[in-house]
Amino acid sequence: MHWSEMFFQSPRGLVRTLIVGGLAYIALVLFLRISGKRTLAKLNAFDLVVTVALGSTLSSILLQESIALTEGLVALALLIGAQFLVTFASVRSKRFASLVRSEPSLLAKDGHFCEGSLQRERITKDEALSVVRANGGKEIADVEFLVLESDGTISVRLRDGKPRAV
Repeated sequence: MHWSEMFFQSPRGLVRTLIVGGLAYIALVLFLRISGKRTLAKLNAFDLVVTVALGSTLSSILLQESIALTEGLVALALLIGAQFLVTFASVRSKRFASLVRSEPSLLAKDGHFCEGSLQRERITKDEALSVVRANGGKEIADVEFLVLESDGTISVRLRDGKPRAV
């Protein structure tokens, strides 16, 4: 291996990355503007998967010469289109929504842990207490409720009545 190959394999590869990367980025921004804010809202696990997949697809378009720009744009459009269809169906069908969306889980209420929920959600008491402390509480007795939201954030309402989300 020649020392210059550590920095780039060929000028052609650099030019391709600049051109294809720039065009793919512009196309992704346009796709996201057309599809609306909901595409990247991360309101549930499916949304997070789509967001990660979009980033991974963009990365593949940029770095893999075997993927033509048009093929990559079709892949991005497919992911955004699938996200649109799933959210479209979710707001029109409770049954479909329950298949793709998880429900929030009550982790603590009125100063006491909900042991079953903690176990089901695989959250330790120490992790839950960390969230309480990050929100100004000292112990579980300070909590009115602690909820694991469907997007993975934990909402806290301390007994002082001020809602918070982490």
